[in-house]
Amino acid sequence: MIQLIQEIILDAQEKSWFTGTKRSLKLKVVPKKATVLIGVRRCGKSTRIHQVLEGLKSDGVNPKNILYLNFFDDRLANLKTIGLDKVLEAYFLLYPDKRNREKIYCFFDEIQAVPGWESFIDRLLRTENCEVYITGSSANMLSKEITTEMRGRALSWELFPFSFGEYLDYRGLASNPPFSVQKKLEIQHAFESYWDCGGFPEVVDADKFLRIKIHQEYFNSILFRDLIERYDIPHPRAIVDLARRLMDSASTLYSLNNLTNYLKSMGHKVPKSTVADFLMWLEDAYFLFTVRLYDASFSKSNANPKKIYAIDHAFIRSISSGILVNSGHLLENLVFIALRRLNGKLFYYRTERGTEVDFLMINESGDKELFQVVESMENPSTRQREIHSLKLAMSELGLNRGTIITRSDEEQIETDRGKIEVVPVWRFLLTI
Repeated sequence: MIQLIQEIILDAQEKSWFTGTKRSLKLKVVPKKATVLIGVRRCGKSTRIHQVLEGLKSDGVNPKNILYLNFFDDRLANLKTIGLDKVLEAYFLLYPDKRNREKIYCFFDEIQAVPGWESFIDRLLRTENCEVYITGSSANMLSKEITTEMRGRALSWELFPFSFGEYLDYRGLASNPPFSVQKKLEIQHAFESYWDCGGFPEVVDADKFLRIKIHQEYFNSILFRDLIERYDIPHPRAIVDLARRLMDSASTLYSLNNLTNYLKSMGHKVPKSTVADFLMWLEDAYFLFTVRLYDASFSKSNANPKKIYAIDHAFIRSISSGILVNSGHLLENLVFIALRRLNGKLFYYRTERGTEVDFLMINESGDKELFQVVESMENPSTRQREIHSLKLAMSELGLNRGTIITRSDEEQIETDRGKIEVVPVWRFLLTI
């Protein structure tokens, strides 16, 4: 096994890695902490790590000081039983003079596939002169496992599928304002393509049939590898039916009671507590996201129905039945993911009169921003409703501005409560 690991290490040192499109996520390394990159399957985590790896080489780091392993490599399957210590043994048998004398750059792709990885990384950081990069598909690496096992020795970064700005970079289009008339038309045309294909890197050039097929394979892999196998779920059909229901319900409210009753109607005898676990695991896999009602009381916020969003708007279209999802829901989902990239503190807001605003975002300084999403402001009743809801929320929260995101409308609305900016989604995605 030692010899095999050494061969894999040497092959990686000689390899020129595919670096793909530059991503907007900047990884900041903190001494004696592992840099952990997490996100949904196939969003580009490995490629982002390859960018770091090639960057080190460009900066003059000796390739022999780089230890790269992908733990989804079938040849490393035995590490699950013999342990990760064999990795260090294999490396330092190749380069015994480097131990504690030179910095070693360790890249461990999908390391969560090996039991006990947390204590191994903890020991590595404590005892070796190294810089460690880790990828993983489960948010559990961020919360429970890292918190309990690594004792503060990790800093986690979330990677999502391509943003619209990254998609433009992939297409070779500049995305920085100001925009000429010609550039604006090019960007608007590119947005229509992004609207169809979504942000998963593998599908941006695929035709519709292939894109749907790939998305559906992602759906099955996430459910069966990240959830059913990982948690040894005794009711696999129940979580599949639940996931499909939630995809059909993207950008709408749900409650545990309603979901539990739905599964019962499908013939699944699953208690509410298990449905709650399913939801938590779906979020852990970066498959779906829950947004709570904004309320100073956490118990009240948690007791109210929540809204559900998926990792990618085009992914929804490939998976859902289309019965409940419409283009307005897809637009709201797209905006949610753009905001979620910026900040995890997202809520929906209900005014004292019962009207709702889609998103309330609270930034790191505690400042609040309101965002409403609607396809078009052309219908007078729609226009009045959206402006009225936003004005009420601005008044109650003491804010003097709000934003309405649409498919194509653009204007500034001055009200007695402050300014409301109506912005087309393509421009909004490039300015947040």
